[in-house]
Amino acid sequence: MKVDCYAAMAEKRPLEKFQYEARELGDVDIEVAITHCGICYSDVHMIDNDGGFSTYPFVPGHEIVGHVSKVGSKVAALKKGDRIGVGWQSGACMNCEWCLRGEENLCVDIMKHATWSPYGGFATSIVVDSRFAFPIPENLASEDVGPLLCGGITVYSPLRNHHIRPSMKVGIIGFGGLGHLAVQFASAFGCDVTVFSSTPAKEKEARAFGANHFITSKDTSTLQKMARKFDFLLSTVHADLDWNAYLTTLKPNGKLCVVGLPASAITIHPLPLIFGQVTVCGSVIGGRPAITEMLEFSARHGIKAKTEVMPMSEVNQAIARLKENKARYRIVLKN
Repeated sequence: MKVDCYAAMAEKRPLEKFQYEARELGDVDIEVAITHCGICYSDVHMIDNDGGFSTYPFVPGHEIVGHVSKVGSKVAALKKGDRIGVGWQSGACMNCEWCLRGEENLCVDIMKHATWSPYGGFATSIVVDSRFAFPIPENLASEDVGPLLCGGITVYSPLRNHHIRPSMKVGIIGFGGLGHLAVQFASAFGCDVTVFSSTPAKEKEARAFGANHFITSKDTSTLQKMARKFDFLLSTVHADLDWNAYLTTLKPNGKLCVVGLPASAITIHPLPLIFGQVTVCGSVIGGRPAITEMLEFSARHGIKAKTEVMPMSEVNQAIARLKENKARYRIVLKN
């Protein structure tokens, strides 16, 4: 079967209409008729070959929502017509130590199993491993749930894995595609939530999403007054920051977790690490149990991405909006 899609034919080039022959279904595979697909900034990185390992033609897209149109012979958990979602990862080796522990997001072969390998979700359909397709709760709308499958799990996992509790003071650095989801989750966890943003105009909306406090990150004097205030900081931005200034805002045994990808290396002084016993760490998406849990948690607490829906045919305009930082806060393409 021919799949219609949009592909980058070379780095930093606009996407073009493209067709490829869909692979045959394996025993545990499903075919998904795609209705919606979110745009993540990692799609932009891959289109532009920022990591130096993109191959072309490249079909982006890994925040997929659609309906099962075909099932493999050994697929038991899903049936034709089910509404499902697929995130950044659509398979794993299932044999390494991490897969056997239910942490497939740490699979030693994870890069071989990215949803866009070989072709992603800016398309009419896709074939994926059914074990990485997740039934979507009824009260989550298709246009709002796609970004949860990448951005949502990216910010949910560190809160879950670092045992964030209602008594904690949590700081969210950045209020964009990732940050607006992180605020909702941290608020639903019952935490005292502070947003750090370089855009003062976002304060009203940040508070509407559940933030208790808002700090303009360019105001260095205010940042200096936050010494030893936070149990946990989650950095969702792609920009370079004054990391040492943020470390001083952590309580002893506090943690700074990075999920956004800064442009440059993170340089920190060792003194806060030693005398505050603080931790700097990172996090990447989540395993299958965590994604299922995140979707159920989102349905229960009304957590969803704020999205702009655009036709799949306007994919290049959508990418331009994202690059220009005009998206509020996630763009979703619709077939």
